[in-house]
Amino acid sequence: MDYSRYLDCLAADFARLRAVAPTDLGAPVPTCPGWSVADLTRHVGDVYLHKTLAIREGAEPEPWPPAELASEEPLALLDRAYADLRAEFAAHDPKDAAGSWYAPGRYVGFWIRRMAQETVIHRIDAELGVGAPVAPVPADLAVDGVDELLRVFVEYSVAEWAESFREILAGSPGWTFAVRADDTAWSVRTGPGVFRVTDGVADTADVTVTGPPAAMLRWLWGRELAAERSGVSVQGPSEAVAELRRCIVVATQ
Repeated sequence: MDYSRYLDCLAADFARLRAVAPTDLGAPVPTCPGWSVADLTRHVGDVYLHKTLAIREGAEPEPWPPAELASEEPLALLDRAYADLRAEFAAHDPKDAAGSWYAPGRYVGFWIRRMAQETVIHRIDAELGVGAPVAPVPADLAVDGVDELLRVFVEYSVAEWAESFREILAGSPGWTFAVRADDTAWSVRTGPGVFRVTDGVADTADVTVTGPPAAMLRWLWGRELAAERSGVSVQGPSEAVAELRRCIVVATQ
C-alpha cells in the first residue's frame, strides 16, 4: 500500500469511529474488557497526540498520557488529536525522521501506516461496543494489517524483548503455522525464544489458519465476538493456537 492509500483508509475509519462512538459513550466494549466507548475514544485521542509528538519532537514522549488530558471531554480530545495528527502528516515527507519504538520504522511513514491500522481496529471496537454493524475492512488494508501484526509487533517484540515471552515460549516444542488470507500467505515458526515470519507457506504445518483478509485481521487481533461466525478456519492442536494467541497478546498490550 502507498501512503496516500493509508491516509485515505485512516480518514474513512476515523469518520466511522467518530460517527458511531457518540451513540453510546457509556457502552462497554466487549473486545476491550473494562473499557467503555468513552474510554476507547479517549485512548485513540491519546494515541494520536502521542504519535504527533513523536514526529514533531523526534522521540516518543514518556511518560504518557499527561494528567491534564484526563479532564478533556473524550470526543473533543479525539477531534483535536486527529486534526493535529493529520496536520503533522501533511507537514512532512513520509521519509522524514520520527521517534519510534520500532527501530526499522523511525520515520513518518511508519506512523502513517500504524495509525491507519490502529484506527481500523478501534473503530471495530467502537462498532461492537455500541452494537452497530461492523463496516467492511478493505482487503488491502486487512492483508497489510495481518503482515504488520505478525512482523512488526510479534516477530520484532520476541527478538527485542525476549524476557517478556519467556513464560510462553521457553517450553514450546516448536510449532509451525500456515496463515492464509485469500491469495496472501505467511509461515510462522515458534520455539524457545523464537517467533519467525516468512512469506508463503510450507507444504506441511502444525496449524493452518485460513480465511478472508478482514476476518483474518479481526481473528488475529481478537476482535471477533464468540457468537459471530468469523469466517476463519483453524486446524491444529489447541495448545499451539493458544501459544500464538498469547504471543500476540503480549506483543500488543
